[in-house]
Amino acid sequence: MVRYVYDFTEGGREMAGLLGGKGSNLAEMTRLGLPVPPGFVITTEACRAFLTTGGEPPGMSREVSDHLAALEEAAGRRLGQRDDPLLLSVRSGARFSMPGMMETILDIGLNDDSVTGLAKASGSERFAWDSYRRLVQMFGATVMGVDAALFERAMTDLEELRGAGDDLRLDARDLAGLVETYKTVIRRETGEDFPQSPAEQLRRAILAVFQSWNGERARLYRRREHIPDDLGTAVSVQRMVFGNLGADSGSGVAFTRDPATGRPGLYGDYLPDAQGEDVVSGIRNTVPLSELERLDAASYTGLRAHMETLERHYRDLCDIEFTIERGTLWMLQTRVGKRTAEAAFALAAALADEGLITPDEGLARVSGEGLARLMFPRFDTSGDGEPLARGLPASPGAAVGAAVFHSADAVRRAAAGEKVVLVRQETNPDDLPGMIAAQAVLTGRGGKTSHAAVVARGMGKVCVCGAEELTVDTGARRFTAPDGTVVEEGTVVSVDGSTGAVYAGAVPLVDSEVMRFLETGETGETGEGAGGLVDAVARALARADTVRRLEVRANADTPEDAARARRFGARGIGLCRTEHMFLGERRKLVEEMILADAPTARDRALAALLPLQRQDFAGILEAMDGLPVTIRLLDPPLHEFLPDRTALAVRVAAAEARGDLPAARDTRLLAAVNRMHEENPMLGLRGVRLGLVVPGLVAMQVRAIGEAVAERLRAGGDPRAEIMVPLVGDARELSIVGEEVRRVLAEVSEAAGTPVGCPVGTMIELPRAALTAGRIAAEAEFFSFGTNDLTQTTWGFSRDDVEAEFFSAYLDKGVFPASPFETIDRDGVGRLVGIAVAEGRAARPDLKIGVCGEHGGDPDSVHFFHAAGLDYVSCSPFRVPVARLEAGRAALRDTGASDSR
Repeated sequence: MVRYVYDFTEGGREMAGLLGGKGSNLAEMTRLGLPVPPGFVITTEACRAFLTTGGEPPGMSREVSDHLAALEEAAGRRLGQRDDPLLLSVRSGARFSMPGMMETILDIGLNDDSVTGLAKASGSERFAWDSYRRLVQMFGATVMGVDAALFERAMTDLEELRGAGDDLRLDARDLAGLVETYKTVIRRETGEDFPQSPAEQLRRAILAVFQSWNGERARLYRRREHIPDDLGTAVSVQRMVFGNLGADSGSGVAFTRDPATGRPGLYGDYLPDAQGEDVVSGIRNTVPLSELERLDAASYTGLRAHMETLERHYRDLCDIEFTIERGTLWMLQTRVGKRTAEAAFALAAALADEGLITPDEGLARVSGEGLARLMFPRFDTSGDGEPLARGLPASPGAAVGAAVFHSADAVRRAAAGEKVVLVRQETNPDDLPGMIAAQAVLTGRGGKTSHAAVVARGMGKVCVCGAEELTVDTGARRFTAPDGTVVEEGTVVSVDGSTGAVYAGAVPLVDSEVMRFLETGETGETGEGAGGLVDAVARALARADTVRRLEVRANADTPEDAARARRFGARGIGLCRTEHMFLGERRKLVEEMILADAPTARDRALAALLPLQRQDFAGILEAMDGLPVTIRLLDPPLHEFLPDRTALAVRVAAAEARGDLPAARDTRLLAAVNRMHEENPMLGLRGVRLGLVVPGLVAMQVRAIGEAVAERLRAGGDPRAEIMVPLVGDARELSIVGEEVRRVLAEVSEAAGTPVGCPVGTMIELPRAALTAGRIAAEAEFFSFGTNDLTQTTWGFSRDDVEAEFFSAYLDKGVFPASPFETIDRDGVGRLVGIAVAEGRAARPDLKIGVCGEHGGDPDSVHFFHAAGLDYVSCSPFRVPVARLEAGRAALRDTGASDSR
C-alpha cells in the first residue's frame, strides 16, 4: 500500500520530490539536531492522487490520524483541547519554492472553547484572541473561499473606530469582537458556519492546500519559473510556536549572506511580537536582523550558529524562517535561497574560495540568463538630480516606466507595449501578474525579505521596498514624495534597485561594470562592490572556456560587429549575412541589376557591386584574422530590395490622376515588383534558388570573397573564409552551386598568383535537408543549422504572423512551455537536428557542424546543441558571453547547481 505521511524524523533533503522542499528541509534540520517544532509531512503523491480523483487517497486519513496521535502524545496535549490546546500550522511545500503562491493556515485547533484555554495557559487573553482571529481569517479566505478583502475591510473599520494605527493597538475585547464579525462574514458569504471541530479544520485545511496547487497565481508562477505542472505539493503539519506572545517573542526571515549582492554576513528582517506572515507580507515595517542582538542576545547567538551550520551543510546560501517564543528560538524553514544574478556570481566565487564547492560547482551555480542581466545598462547618476525618495535596494538593476498602482493595470498597459513600474503599499501573491508585467516593483512598506523583495529577486526584477518616505495612495492612483511632489498614474519614474533610489522622469543609462569589462578586458579592483563582481564574472567565464567543448562564434555583418564579437570572446563568425551589405546607397545598384533587360546591363550592375562587397569582406576578415568567417550567399528574395509595392502604385496612380506621365523609373520598378511578387516569400525564390536562376549573382559574391581573401593574404593576414549556401533542400542544388564556387575561386587564384580556397557548406533550414543530410554531406564541407527557418518550416509557422496572433494563447494553454523561436523545440526541430548530425557525419566523418539561428545564444538551447554533438554555436555579439558560459555549464558532469526555484 502507498504510504502518504512521514514524520520529520523519517525524512531528509534527498526526499524533496516526495516531501516537497519545505518538508524535506524541515526533516533535514531535524536530522541535524536544530530546534524544529515537531510535525509530519503529507506527500506530493497524496496531492497528485487528490487532484486526479477529486477525493482523499485511500488510507491517507488514517495515516494523518496516527501521526497526529503521536504528535499529541509527545506534546502531552490534544489538538484543540479546552485547556492548553495543541495548535497546528498547515503549510504548502512543493518541490520548488513558490513563495506565497499556495496556501498556509495557522492556529488549527482553536475554537470558541479552546480560545479561553489558550488565554489561560499563555497568560495573555489578547494573544489568544489574536491567534483565533488569524485562524478564522485564514481559514475563511483559504478554505471556505471568502474574499480576503472582506476581512481586511472589517479590520480597517475596527482600527478606524478605535483610532488605532494598526492591529497591535487593538485589545483582547476588540479582537474577540473581530472574531465574531469574521464568523458573521463567513456565514453570510458561504451559508455555513466556521467549523468548531479541530479535526474538521485539519482535514479541510490539508485539502485546501492540495487545491491551491492549481490556483491561478500558482499556475502563473510555475509558467514564469518553468516548474512542471504535474509535481503537486506536499503539506507540512507542524506544532505551532508563537512569535506574538509579547516583547520577548517575535519572528524573522534571515539569509546566511546578502541575497542581493552575495556579500557575507547575517542579513534579514525581524519583527518583535509578530508571526511569520507579518514579516513577509510587508504590512508592518521590520527592523534589521542586527537589532535582534540588542533585543535578545542569546537567541541572536543561537541563530548565528544555526545559520553557519546550515550554510556549511548545504554548501550554499540559505534562506531561513524562525520564531522566538518567549526567549526560545525555533527554526521553521530553510531552503537554498533565491538570489540576484549579482549575488549568484559573487557567491559562486566566494564559496569556491572558501573550499565549500569546487570551481566546476561554482560554474554550475551561475547562468547565462544571469550574466545577461548583469550586462544590462545602469543609471548614470553623475548629474545633480536628487531622488524623489529612497527605499531598501531589494533587487538590483535599472528600470524606467510609467507608474501604475494596480496589478491589472500593469498587465493591461504592458500588453499594449508600455513599460510600467508597479507601485504598491505592499504586495501580496495576487499581485504576481502585475509584478511579471512591470519593469520594476516599488513598495512603500516591507523589508528586504518581504513578499515583493523575495519574488522580485527570484524573477530578476528590479525592486525597491520599504520606501517609507512615500505616501502611496492606490485608491487615488498616486504617490507623494517627502518634498510634496505628487506622482500621478502614468508619470514616468526611474527605479534603481541597486541603490534604492527612485527618480522622477527617465534617468540616462550607462554601460554596466560587467559590460565595460567585456568591452575592455579590465576587471578593475578586486574585493567587494563592482570590482568583486567583475572578478567573479571573469572567473566564471574563464572556467567555462576551460571546460567547454562547443566553440562560440558570432553573427556579424560589419567589421565593427566582428571586432566587438571578438572582444566578447567569439572564436569566429558563424553567420555573415551578405544581404545587409546591399542596403542604403547600394540598394540602387541592386535595383539596376533587377531592372536590367540585357545581360550586359546586369553584368555592369554586378561589376559595380563587386568592389563594395570585396571591401566589406576584407574588413571583416581582418577583424577576425586567424578565425573562421562563414559568409552566407544572398538569401532573401530580390524583390525585398525594391521599393514598397503599395507606395510605388500610389505614386504612379497619383501622377496619372494629375494627368502627368509617371516617372519612367517608377513604372519600371512597379512592373518589376508586380512580376516578382510572391504570396509566401519565405518559401519562394530565395537562397540557393536565386543562385540557380539569376545569372552572375553567385559568381559576383564568390569573386568578392575570393579577392578579399587574396588581399588579406598579400597583407600578411590569415583569412579563413567559408562560403555557405542557404536554403538547400537537395544535394543537386548544392552540387551545381559548389561547382560554380570552385570555378570562380580557381579564376581568382590564377589572377592573384596565390591559392585561394574556401570550404563550401550549407545551411540546414528545411526538413527535407535534415532528412537527406547524408546525401547533402557528400557535397558540403560543413553544416550550419538555420534554426529560425527550420522552426518555421517544421511547425508550419510564419513567424511574423503567428507570434502576434496566437502564441500567447499557446503558451497559456501549455501547447509549448516556451516559444519555439526562443528555445529549441527538442521533440520536433531537435529531432531533425539529431537526424542531420547522425547522417551527415556518417557520410562525412570530419563534417563540421554548427548553428547560426537565434537559438545559438539561448541558454537551454546551447545545452541541447552540446548534447547533439555540434561543434559550435553562433549568436549575436552581445549574446556571445552568455553562450560561452552556457557551453561551459553544458560540459559539466555531476555538479550541483543552485536550483533556488
